[in-house]
Amino acid sequence: MSSTKDQLLLRIRQHGKLSTVEQLRLTALLSLPAILAQLSSILMFYIDDAMVGSLGAQASASIGIVATSMWLFWSIISCAATGFSVQVAHRVGANDLDGARSIFRQSLLASLALAVVTGLAGAFISQPLPHWLGGEEAICGDASTYFLIFTLGAPLAMIDMLASAMLRCAGNIKVPSMANIVMCILDVCFNFFLIFPTRTLDVLGHDILVPGAGLGVAGAAIGTLTAEGVIALYLLWYATTRCPELRLRGVRGSFVPERPVLGEAADIAAPILLQRVLMNVAQITITVIVAPLGAVAIAANALGITAESLCYMPGYGIGEAATTLVGQSYGAGRYRLTERFAWMTTLLGIAVMTVMGAVMYVAAPLMMASLTPDEAVRQLGTECLRIEAWAEPGFAASIVAMSCFVGTGDTRRPAMMNLFSMWAVRVTLAALLAPRYGLQGVWLGMAIELSFRGLIFLARLKWGKWKKEKNKLKVES
Repeated sequence: MSSTKDQLLLRIRQHGKLSTVEQLRLTALLSLPAILAQLSSILMFYIDDAMVGSLGAQASASIGIVATSMWLFWSIISCAATGFSVQVAHRVGANDLDGARSIFRQSLLASLALAVVTGLAGAFISQPLPHWLGGEEAICGDASTYFLIFTLGAPLAMIDMLASAMLRCAGNIKVPSMANIVMCILDVCFNFFLIFPTRTLDVLGHDILVPGAGLGVAGAAIGTLTAEGVIALYLLWYATTRCPELRLRGVRGSFVPERPVLGEAADIAAPILLQRVLMNVAQITITVIVAPLGAVAIAANALGITAESLCYMPGYGIGEAATTLVGQSYGAGRYRLTERFAWMTTLLGIAVMTVMGAVMYVAAPLMMASLTPDEAVRQLGTECLRIEAWAEPGFAASIVAMSCFVGTGDTRRPAMMNLFSMWAVRVTLAALLAPRYGLQGVWLGMAIELSFRGLIFLARLKWGKWKKEKNKLKVES
């Protein structure tokens, strides 16, 4: 499978012909491992939440109150990975492997510097943050600790995101995907010993003493970051020594970023960064709207988001494949092929997430029951998931189409579209509906907004100018 995928990608770079069947096959070969990786990543957070949820609604709420703020900080560092990795996809597509390696080398120093600054900023605000968000006093202590641990781990997260993005844009989705699955396994193992105290478990009729640190919510953060750190170092080693398109061993060059590389990275990443920051601020605003509804609503909202992510993460996996296929086709100057891959991946994402939405509607009670023993949280979360299930096709369209636009470096207008949809539709509806309909009103507003967002992204994919033809074609196919 791997050799077939490599041969098909090489044909893109060398301007060879690809039949429709071969295009579909390449899309599937890149999408499947990415989908599995995204699902395993969500399964990791799912298990984390289930473990913490077993400690009670307050423990879940302590994570839920700062979850959107963590997304904000992670978005900041992930944008750096995007800004540099899209350039690598274009260089690889153009068969300029020396240029790809040069950009990869320069990205390491710049990205780590950004991660350190971001982590220190997060640590500085970790103590007052839960209070700013309207959290109850009973959950603020654990929430602050959880946020502090995660933000201090920003450099490890940066290495993981950067190495993964570089490998994917070089055409190697399998290695970061498999590494992500291993990270999930490590996370479960670490959390098993760090969250719970020493206890006796009944295994096949035998009492077994299991040691534990009893760190609770803090243990969940430490376990996840430790697992991520192990995988981050492995991926960095693999990218710099084993990946043919990226390896730096024996290749001379400076790690100091050059102005043109930084400028192009900023052009690609800045609109995405602005979008993600303001969208995460919108998510935080919604958290503030939800907070007065009480700990049950906060916990149901946070656990519901985790449960729903099992449905939408396949879309992000297909989106990763879309960025690779569109980015390399665009870098090779094959614009009609770029458009075909964009539509193939977007329609595939819609199909997969429509099925997942139907599964979520039916399985919502079971999904919530696996996350928390609290009956009130289960019931409220189930109602919210069934509202959201109807929006999955529109959400898929926006996820994959955005990834296609990123692959060509077109990020400004799509970022503004995301922001308009989030602030003008979702936040407005949440503020209007929450006082009367509670958390169900917030999720209804979310479902309406995601459907609207999907429609405007499909319209741009069909009629928008998202392919800037920068060079003449030698071969068009």
